[in-house]
Amino acid sequence: MGLIYALVAAGLSLIFGLMDVVNFAHGELLMLAMYAAFVLWELSGVDPLLLLPVVALLLFGVGMTLYRGLIARALSVQFNRGMVQIFVTFGLAIFLRGLAQFAFGGEFHSITSGVVAGRTLAVGEVFLPLPQVAASLVCLAAFGALLLINRTEFGRALEATREDREAVALIGIDRDRIFALGWGLGAAAVGIAGVMLATFYYVSPNVGANFALIAYVTVALGGFGSLAGALVAGLLIGQVEALTALLLEPSLKQVGMFAIYLVVLTVRPRGLLGRI
Repeated sequence: MGLIYALVAAGLSLIFGLMDVVNFAHGELLMLAMYAAFVLWELSGVDPLLLLPVVALLLFGVGMTLYRGLIARALSVQFNRGMVQIFVTFGLAIFLRGLAQFAFGGEFHSITSGVVAGRTLAVGEVFLPLPQVAASLVCLAAFGALLLINRTEFGRALEATREDREAVALIGIDRDRIFALGWGLGAAAVGIAGVMLATFYYVSPNVGANFALIAYVTVALGGFGSLAGALVAGLLIGQVEALTALLLEPSLKQVGMFAIYLVVLTVRPRGLLGRI
């Protein structure tokens, strides 16, 4: 679960680090990915793991479209720009949630078949649910790919735009294109997390809100704009959440997460690996 939290937070951190925009519809993008996986599985019967590239590409296109259609317009506003960005993404979240409720109703759905569905992995005397193990490995691989992007030409352009969005235009980098690709990449990351989450977690219009809150805490704990920080914070939150559920009632498992969040930010306001 910590690795899933980390990958969801990575998309949020990437977008914030690139253009200082907090996407309040990030959880709803996760919900869209889960519904996309569920609908494609129900219609085709194809294993959810094989649908992973399709959903990732679909979310990549959704992310770029949202930037071109909404975020770019919000960034062009000359007054109260921060508030406009908040209202645009918050309104988008409400719209996407309502659209899902209209299309699928409020019932819970789940993917009940697949290569890893209902199976366990025995490690000595410990039995691990195979869907969660598969999800953690896929999320870890996706995270590794995100970190390796920094070594590519696009990654260097992304980093340059992150450092000085005005100066990059002087060396021929299309800032608007980089922003659009950044949104697409962030949405694709949450799309991968959504598909793997749908293999063992219920799908509903409100599922994104639960994970969005954890993603915001993960980004702040790891450091705004830091992908490595999102990974460390996601793993830390996953461990603390599990330990809290063991020591207290499972319904109180998020108490430990918020407690360590407050402690770390009191000592280090910029987060564990943050630079701002």
